[in-house]
Amino acid sequence: MSKDTRRNFIKKTAIGAAGMYAGGLAMSARSFARVKGANDKIRVGLVGFSNRARGSLIPAFLAHQEAMNCEIVAISDIWNRRREEGKAFMAEKGVKVDLARNNEELYEKYNLDAVIISTADFQHALHTVEAVESGCDAYVEKPFAESMEDARAGLKAVKKTGKIVQIGSQRRSGPNYQAAAEYLSSGKFGDITMVEMCWNVNQPGRWRRPDLCASIKKEDTDWKRYLMNRPYEEWDPRKYLEYRLFWPYSSGIPGQWMCHQIDTVHWFTGLGHPRSCSANGGIYAWKDGRKSFDTITAAFDYGPPDDPGTGFQVLYTSRQHNSAGGTKELYFSNGGTMNLSENLVNSDGGLTERHASAMGMEPFLLEEYKLPTVYVETAANTGVDNMTSAHMRNWLECLRSKEKPNAPVEAGYQHAIAVIMTTAALRTGKRVTFDEKTQEVMAGNQVFKY
Repeated sequence: MSKDTRRNFIKKTAIGAAGMYAGGLAMSARSFARVKGANDKIRVGLVGFSNRARGSLIPAFLAHQEAMNCEIVAISDIWNRRREEGKAFMAEKGVKVDLARNNEELYEKYNLDAVIISTADFQHALHTVEAVESGCDAYVEKPFAESMEDARAGLKAVKKTGKIVQIGSQRRSGPNYQAAAEYLSSGKFGDITMVEMCWNVNQPGRWRRPDLCASIKKEDTDWKRYLMNRPYEEWDPRKYLEYRLFWPYSSGIPGQWMCHQIDTVHWFTGLGHPRSCSANGGIYAWKDGRKSFDTITAAFDYGPPDDPGTGFQVLYTSRQHNSAGGTKELYFSNGGTMNLSENLVNSDGGLTERHASAMGMEPFLLEEYKLPTVYVETAANTGVDNMTSAHMRNWLECLRSKEKPNAPVEAGYQHAIAVIMTTAALRTGKRVTFDEKTQEVMAGNQVFKY
């Protein structure tokens, strides 16, 4: 690329990431044989009856099942209590489902076309591999992966099988975010020069399950199957039920919240990952035995890999002990601000006549532009928001059309890189980069491993 091309890279490729799904994925014979006709009912399984599944994913699916001619026919969960709760929950919705003790049983017995995966954070990519290799399309909750090994395995399996995979980055189906992507691609905003993001709550019980931890017994579940490829350790109900507080089962804040927001950076700019990340944090308030930080600050450098003089910075902060500020996503250019909390573009901070003329420049002040109004809730399991519903609908439509969904597997792979880079920076204290050739996260000169 010429320097001029690089200089305009960001504003001219704002919508590019939406089309990053690897083209030319040929269907296997088995996949082709499973393509549904317009009048055939799509049989769906649920992998993991989690709070997210109960509170949002299943209601979103049920809202569209009649129109899309699909049904949930079976639930897989390795905990006997969750299986029975899932069956009862579906019965309350008027849906009879079968139960599977594990995923092998699910895929062997129930002739599924697709699955919804809502399991522990570190399991998502591995469960995606199981799903697509069993001939199923998948809706996969985020984060896609918490290690590069798992992320690469998931990406490879989806590309090899050509299955339709939607990552649970529901902002990509939100009308305000879609309008923002279109606005940025128009060039009116100018080059992105800085992004500031935060996600703040005051919830000491966030990700805690003390009552369940006290009641569950090892024999109620399958601990070895739960651990999958993580190092073996003795049964610990907290790491089973409160896994988001314990690395390497979850990165906590980066994998739960940051991955949503950083995904918009990738989508809007066409950049697949940060060039570098520096971060710090700690457990400053909730000293309850957790290993995941309750406060973090991360600074990312983004831009074309071969031109360090072009790009922008992303500053991400999050805390779990004071909710002031809530959730914010602010994009800045030399001409103003795009505020995705208020769904408004305006000239705030833009280059005024006074300061422009002193340098022989033209002023640059954005015209006010209102995005569709969609607010993001920070409370857990708030129900079926418009974005989750639209995201589920998009996936179901793609199961019919075989078109790429709004958040294809590449989107998950890319946010996983950013999440793992943040984890590496937090846990090593080193400046972290990404090796394009090896597809590894590098903490200093060392490959980062859990």
